[in-house]
Amino acid sequence: MAKRANGSIPLERVIQIAEFRANLRAFLRHNEHSCRRWGLTPQRFMLLLAVKGAPDGTEQQSITDLANRLQLSRNTVTELCVRAEEAGLLTREQSTRDQRVVCIRLTAEGERRLAGVIRENDDYRDELVAAFTNLTDSFAT
Repeated sequence: MAKRANGSIPLERVIQIAEFRANLRAFLRHNEHSCRRWGLTPQRFMLLLAVKGAPDGTEQQSITDLANRLQLSRNTVTELCVRAEEAGLLTREQSTRDQRVVCIRLTAEGERRLAGVIRENDDYRDELVAAFTNLTDSFAT
């Protein structure tokens, strides 16, 4: 759909964007509640997710990689990791590739809580994906 001559956006597109935004907010709100039920803050959940979901498939990340992925300062990520480690959710270990680098990995408890939040959000995530697909399909036509 193209913009109208007067610069306005077609109503159908606005409705789809509004629907996507409503689904996104519902997903985020449900995720926040799920995090709390599993004893995690949303920020700690994002930390665990970033570690487990390392792009290289190793299920571990350095502080620098986490800071880049989460768009936070290294100091903030270090503090998050310290608190998560104290809570028994993360462990630190030397990198096998570079002994100067410390890698963060989830503990069994961290894995359990992360999996719990992810499972609780499956339906909301499916709805969000469907809303996003509808939105992107409408932009392609």
